[in-house]
Parts: sequence; structure tokens; C-alpha cells
Amino acid sequence: MKVLVTDPIADAGLERLREAGHEVETAYDIEGDALLEAVADANALIVRSGTEVTDEVLSAAPDLVIVGRAGIGVDNIDIDAATEHGVIVANAPEGNVRAAAEHSVAMAFATARSIPQAHERLTGGEWAKGDYLGTEVNHKTLGVVGFGRVGQEVAKRLGSLGMDIVTFDPYISQERADQFGAELVDELDECLAAADFLTIHTPLTPETENMIGEEELAQLEDGYVVNCARGGIIDELALAEAVEDGILKGAAVDVFAEEPLPDDSPLLDVEDIIVTPHLGASTEAAQENVATSTADQIVAAFNDEPVINALNAPSIDESIFPQIRPYIELADTAGKIAVQLFDGQMGSVEVTYAGDIADQDVELVTASALKGVFAPSELQVNAVNAPQIAENRGIDVTESKTRQSEDFQSLVTVTVGDGEDSVSVCGTQFAGEDPRIVRIDDHRVDAVPHGHMLVARNRDEPGTIGFIGTVLGESDINIAGMFNGREVIGGEALSVYNLDEPPTSDVLDRLNGDDRIIETKYISLDNGE
Repeated sequence: MKVLVTDPIADAGLERLREAGHEVETAYDIEGDALLEAVADANALIVRSGTEVTDEVLSAAPDLVIVGRAGIGVDNIDIDAATEHGVIVANAPEGNVRAAAEHSVAMAFATARSIPQAHERLTGGEWAKGDYLGTEVNHKTLGVVGFGRVGQEVAKRLGSLGMDIVTFDPYISQERADQFGAELVDELDECLAAADFLTIHTPLTPETENMIGEEELAQLEDGYVVNCARGGIIDELALAEAVEDGILKGAAVDVFAEEPLPDDSPLLDVEDIIVTPHLGASTEAAQENVATSTADQIVAAFNDEPVINALNAPSIDESIFPQIRPYIELADTAGKIAVQLFDGQMGSVEVTYAGDIADQDVELVTASALKGVFAPSELQVNAVNAPQIAENRGIDVTESKTRQSEDFQSLVTVTVGDGEDSVSVCGTQFAGEDPRIVRIDDHRVDAVPHGHMLVARNRDEPGTIGFIGTVLGESDINIAGMFNGREVIGGEALSVYNLDEPPTSDVLDRLNGDDRIIETKYISLDNGE
């Protein structure tokens, strides 16, 4: 098999491919027609961030089996096009975990002890011994926003040095936090209020963009901020002002909203802010790890073995796919709805199959349900990596089947819980291609899962639905569809509304302010499209 490498990787990865008997061709810094010509007879393509893997590139490579990204980010790879072409896309997210964690720890010490500032003054001929009074980490509290692999490694290292750990991550279980001696809090504000040092370890998503701004930084008074995750999570101007004004003692930043960092960045003008040029993964070991990890996945793909870090759906037996295909997206949607309705700290996900679907191989359907559950938190989550994400975060995943399906040919139910409370969303397919949500917890409904949805729990009293419709109408929000269910007359009712646009916070506040309304939840599916 021929492996084309178009961005430099460590020699260890190249040697592993050659030892497995494959031909390796390196062609760095090529693009355009040269790239299309080089990839024409390739069976695998290895890239970093320098090569754009577009639909045109994939179309030019009819024998391509896999694209390996020697690193974590895949913004330069058209994953949808790769899937259409039957090409696996895999990255190497674990190779730089230790490097990123160690850089975060180093940055925490550097800002707490003003190491770069003192070095600069000493090399400039100034003995400024009396100007720096550092902070010890012992008996301080470390706030960790995002408790994935890197966050856990940082907590392990600084926790062993006498720091108390508090973490905010809606997608981590209490059990996993307990394993690291961390206090798991439900709100970001709780984490900020407790922290003396704050370190960030989340992906950059619409949910996390500018998550740490002026108000959040004010809660860290006399503390320190470290960000070696992604630029854009912290408002850089607000951070510069908070340190300059003495609200924070210092900050250390390795990643930026714009890279390379512009000369006019406000971060460069504040003495107590330490900056490094995105060095989190820049260690010899990390570069070797991502190279060998990528090589191993290419060898596995060539051998028809599981590709551990694949980012798109694997192939499935043609005889099984027609039976499960309609339920793949349904399970994904049910997972998205369930997690957005659930208020607790997720610790478990159960996927239940009833009726004809219970006779099928539903591993991919369960993975798709997990994909939906984790969609709000993971930029790259999909049906392949979702089970691994659940395992890494200590989420208990169970799958059950029954032949009984209460009035429907097949049912898929996704339940998200925390050990005490849970939310269940049950869906089916009408005529094979018409997905419906038919139950939310104990309420029977008949809802079309699409676009903007409003789920309201209310007392079953006359005029309540009219009130909801009036509030939406007065706000120029059109109701495209409405479905109502109740347990008993005069008890609690649940109604689902399909809306043409999302309700504003003011609309939700107005609805929730009525005594008849128990709770309203806005559900967004596929960005409302």
C-alpha cells in the first residue's frame, strides 16, 4: 500500500509504516494540481495542518482508504466529503495530552512566581529581588474548566502538590471526578468563585466561545488564569484589563483567537501576562506519539481492523444497514433532546430498543445516540468516537432490548440520568422515513423532531396552551406544529411546539413567570435548520 505524507511528521511514524511493509512517499508543501497528481495513486494520506483535504482532493484519489491527521485538529479536512467517498478520517488526540498538561502546569508556576519577568530584568542587568513576591500553590484551589483527558492530567499533577481541585464540566460523571479528588460543581460561577488558579481545557465551540469574559474574570479576584486549550474561549481584551487593573494577579496564555498573535494584541502590553506561541504540543515525545499513533491507525485500516480514533462513521454490512439506517438519525436526535431537557450532572446514558429493531445489530445506533448526547460539548463528536468519549468521562452506558413495543413496530428510547433523576425521550419511524418523538418521560406525544422546539411542562388547566400561544404570537414567533400530552386530567401536562425561530430569553422568562407553567425548555436541533 502507498502512503503519501504531505506535511512533516516524526521519523518514528514513517519507520513504523515501512516496517509494516508499506511504501512511504513524502511530498511536503505541495498544493493545487501537484497535490492532486501526487494523491492519485495513494491508499493513505497523512497530513498535519498545512494540507487542505477537500472534496477535490478526495475525488482525485480513487484508491484512498484513510486520511490520518498527525494531531488533533481536523478543520483542514472535509470529513463529510471523506465519508461520501468512503474514506476514513482519523486523528491523534491522545499523543499530546501529557505535553499539553505539563505546559499548563509550567505556565501556572511561571505566572505564580513571575519567572519570565524576573528573567528578563536580570538579563537586562537589573537585580530585582525585592520586586517579586510569588504565590505558592499549596493549599490553594485549582479550578478546572473542562475535565477531559488534559484537564484530568493537570488535576492529577497539581493535586499531588497540595492543591484542592474544583471542576466544572457538564459532561463528566461524579464518579470520574471523585477518582481525581475533584469537587464537581454544576455551574461555571461556582468554579470561578472557588478558584485561586483557573485553567481551561475545553474545545472551542459556539457554546464555549468567549465563555470567560469580564464578569467571569471579576469572580477570580486576586487569582490567576491559565489557558493552553484554544484561543477564543477567554475574552482577551477583558483578560488584559483584569490583570492591568489588578483584579487578577496574573495570567498565562498559550493559545489565541488569532494566530500568530497580532502585534497590537492587548495581551502584549501587560507585564503580568505571560504568552507563549502555542507550544502546548511542542515536545519531542508528543510529536513522536502523534506520528506513531497516526501510523498505527493507517496500518489498522489497511488490515480491516478497528480504527480507534476514526472521526467518521465506519462501514457496515450492506444486509444490515437498510434495517437500522432510519434509526441512526432518530437515536441521535433523541439523545440531543434528552440531554437538553436534563438539568442534572449526567452520569449515565441508557439506550433501549423495543420491537423489530431489537433483533438487529444496533451498535452503530447506540453510538449515534451517544453522539447526540455529547453533541453540545464536543466539536468533533460522532458515532465513532462517542463511545470512547463516554468511557473517558466516566459515563455509564447501557443498552437493552425487548420484543414488546407498545403499539409501535419499533421504538428507540434514550435516557439520560445522574443516578437519581433522569429524562427519557422515545422515538419511532412512521412509514420508515417519518421520525417522531412519541414519549417524553411518562407523557405520550406525537412530535416532529425538527429545527426549533419548545417543550413546556405545565398544570393541566384551561387557557394554559392559549397563554403560551399568545406569548409566542405577541413576540412574532410562529408555531409550525404543536403536540400535547398529559398523564391525568388536571395533573401535569407536557406540550411540544415546533417554532419557526428560537424564543428569546425574555419570551422564556415571560412564560416561566406564569403560575401555571412548571418549566419550559428550548431545544435546538441541527442549529434550527
